[in-house]
Amino acid sequence: MEKSMTTEKVGLKKLISYSLGEVGCQMSWYMINTYLTVFYTDIVGLTSTAISFIMLVARIWDAINDPMMGNICDRTHSRWGKFRPYLMFAPPFLAVFNILTFTVFPVTGISKVILCLVTYVLTGMAYTACSISYQALQNVSAIETKARMNLATARGIGGSVIGIVLSAVAAPALLFFSNRQADGSMAAVADAKGYFIFTIILSAVMLPVFWLCAAGCKETHTERLHGDRNAQQEKMGLVKSIAEVCKNDQLLRVVLATVLGTICVSGRMGLLTYYVIYVVGDFKHIATVFTVMTFAQLVGTMTLPLGTKALTKRGYLIALQTLMNIGFLCMFLFAKGGIVPVLVFSAICGLCNASSSICPGLVGDSLEYGAWKLGKRQEGVAASLLSFGVKLSTAISGAAGVLLLGAVGYVANAEQTAATKQGINIIVNLVPFIIGVLSILPMIGYKLNPEKVAAIREDLDNGKTKENSNLTI
Repeated sequence: MEKSMTTEKVGLKKLISYSLGEVGCQMSWYMINTYLTVFYTDIVGLTSTAISFIMLVARIWDAINDPMMGNICDRTHSRWGKFRPYLMFAPPFLAVFNILTFTVFPVTGISKVILCLVTYVLTGMAYTACSISYQALQNVSAIETKARMNLATARGIGGSVIGIVLSAVAAPALLFFSNRQADGSMAAVADAKGYFIFTIILSAVMLPVFWLCAAGCKETHTERLHGDRNAQQEKMGLVKSIAEVCKNDQLLRVVLATVLGTICVSGRMGLLTYYVIYVVGDFKHIATVFTVMTFAQLVGTMTLPLGTKALTKRGYLIALQTLMNIGFLCMFLFAKGGIVPVLVFSAICGLCNASSSICPGLVGDSLEYGAWKLGKRQEGVAASLLSFGVKLSTAISGAAGVLLLGAVGYVANAEQTAATKQGINIIVNLVPFIIGVLSILPMIGYKLNPEKVAAIREDLDNGKTKENSNLTI
């Protein structure tokens, strides 16, 4: 007799191994998400229009590429499983393209723009291969909703820990590896050499981290969930797969909430360096602000098991997003109060950033609902829709953010006017507040509480779907 899924346990080894996948992802994407825009403006010397074009094209293609990768994963059958092979073989390509993205090539004009676009696109494609397979891995490594939430929490803890390390280390390291000033002292602002060397170090360390994740996180439930479905999966192409998954209304609510929430967080993070440098007033404060945020996020992630148990995943997500919105508004209102209020409200925002770790758990529950409603299980495409939402939102916010910087009068490597500083404050804090309020709306109609997910799992274990079930959702 099979062990009851209500008592499924996830061992410490698997929790640690799974968390390492997020560590690897963050080590790859941290520099792009936090420093790429300022690298393009202040180091490469691209115009705001050129950067907006690069961000829009690269990230839209990256978003489109996600369902393609998800479909490839769903149709993969190997001795390592469906998803783990991509955590073994894709990271070396990701390392190379990361380094190329933060390389200043001796070209000018349109050639410079094209080269930046190509390297960024290739980095995004390699990252997609790693991240989609990693996200989908959760849903075949655990099957019970609490066990999946434990994996999601481990993922969040891994992301928070590496985030703290990178936030504390990145800015000082960029300055340390940059060329010294004429008097021999450390550089005041990072240069091309600093970005290049630090990216090489991050990429080299990232490789074994991904490999340890793949080695220690087995696909425990792949055979149970999928059985011998090779023929069906091979006939289901990308378009049909996406069409089927899009019939999952609960998953689409999660994706929409994620799109709007990511504009608040990731889109804002890409411009937060401008706020710290020009509104707060010191490049060196970047490390302090980001460290406070990421440490607070770790604390927030640690609360997820208790918070989601008390309020459900949906309820705790709404609570954290509401508190984060208040933090955005306060940071806008108290921007001139000095570094102390900035750190306090950054801590609040960081604490609530832990809500991003709830989304994979919601996707897992939506995946059960989709298998029950549609009779088909597609972890890869389902995970890719969440990633698609994230990348679509970063495409929109990245392109819009750079254009808005230009609109408020930002001039690279110069003292900004009072009007420009206020404009940066609006872009970084007030706009995310408004969008953050909107991000709560899709979750109001989300129906999958723990009792319903458990009932769905029982139906699926008994070979029932919506067509022959007495369950109403």
